[in-house]
Amino acid sequence: MHFPFDNSYARLPDAMYARVQPTPVAEPKLIALNRDLAEMLGLDAKALEEELASGLFSGNSLPTGADPIAMAYSGHQFGGFSPVLGDGRAILLGEVVGSDGVRRDIQLKGSGPTPFSRRGDGRSALGPVLREYIVSEAMYALGVPTTRALAAVSTGEMVVRERPQPGGIFTRVARSHIRVGTFQYFRAHDDLDNLHKLLDYSIQRLDPAAAEAEKPALAFFEGVIARQAELVATWMSFGFIHGVMNTDNTSISGETIDYGPCAFLDYFDPAKVFSSIDHQGRYAYNNQPAIAQWNLARLADTLLPFLGAKEAEAIEEAKAALSRFPDHFQATMDARFAAKIGLPTNDDEAAALVESLLKLMHRDRADFTRTFRRLADKPDGSAGRLVEEFEDLESINQWLAEWQAHLQRKGIESDDAARRMRAANPARIPRNHRIEAVIEAGIDDDFAPFHKLHAALKEPYLERAEFAEYESSPTPEEEVRETFCGT
Repeated sequence: MHFPFDNSYARLPDAMYARVQPTPVAEPKLIALNRDLAEMLGLDAKALEEELASGLFSGNSLPTGADPIAMAYSGHQFGGFSPVLGDGRAILLGEVVGSDGVRRDIQLKGSGPTPFSRRGDGRSALGPVLREYIVSEAMYALGVPTTRALAAVSTGEMVVRERPQPGGIFTRVARSHIRVGTFQYFRAHDDLDNLHKLLDYSIQRLDPAAAEAEKPALAFFEGVIARQAELVATWMSFGFIHGVMNTDNTSISGETIDYGPCAFLDYFDPAKVFSSIDHQGRYAYNNQPAIAQWNLARLADTLLPFLGAKEAEAIEEAKAALSRFPDHFQATMDARFAAKIGLPTNDDEAAALVESLLKLMHRDRADFTRTFRRLADKPDGSAGRLVEEFEDLESINQWLAEWQAHLQRKGIESDDAARRMRAANPARIPRNHRIEAVIEAGIDDDFAPFHKLHAALKEPYLERAEFAEYESSPTPEEEVRETFCGT
């Protein structure tokens, strides 16, 4: 099978990666293939029948032109620095330029050990494969910058985590797998020559306009800041918690990457944590912007040699750029939440209305997604189904009256407000209890729930009667309180 590879990263110096072959698995079986994405990447989706696709996306056979590598990087993990991490269970097959002219990586996750595995088995359990496929494609449908799912395969082998579990391999597509941690790797090893080559490559691939700036490194850094600020604000507008915002999980391209212990809020709680290992709440919902800025400061540390002739000058340049992160973040946050309550992005009173609504939602444990979606049902100010989300009916009715008065004062028609809200507030998200049900069924070799949930999330803004069950909040028994990394 021929893939139209053009492997530019593999042409960089050997210090950037280790060449490695995937380890074959016993009995690969295709679970899902994203044929629309395959076609966009220039692959012959029609020729990818099940047996061939199972072999290719398990690593048992390699497409023509593949040059498999495991990328080197470092990372701050929960604040502690590890100078050598790297792809311990992922292998980059190569890059293709899609029909849209964008260069993307194709990577196998769970395809066996690499020199960066640190005594790990290099494998993935089936559960994380199903979770990443569902959530990354749901994020794409929501309009969130994200890596994509190309394929999911079961391996016919067991892996041992807390208990033996069926294994799986996930094929991920990204504009780039370069991370903040990639830059940290060369800075930590005092390898300024390769750090400079990485910077030049990243500019050329992800931000070519920066090459024409007076200070290319600074322009590149400012671009990464803007992309990360907008990304995290977009996450939060959907109630998404990444769960493990380490610097090795912070993409230079501004895509959401590494869906480990991620989750969407059910009821609104700004201090909510899902990750089972985040005991201090470092990556809680409301901490995400501060952590993103902290991660970007670590990127600034690596770029100082290229930001100014003298260190003091470089530090001031980095500080000035970082100081603009809150404005980038808040501008996106305000615009997205204004739309969620039917207001134009430039409405100067929207933020106060949103803040007061969120306080009520937190106090009454209102469902985040359903509250905003149900608000679109009644832009005329009547409560409708919205009251089902609240215990304090007097307060929510007072808020509705204030909101309705604001719409009238601004001359915003009810239909226009409803249209704006339905475009900003999905009817369905990949709820945590639904994902867990998919994983449990998949472990028993039943993938019908996986395919049905995936279908329900393809058009999340459209109400569909056949998918109504996916709009409901979990019962107390169904509620997922912790999520796990899966490594």
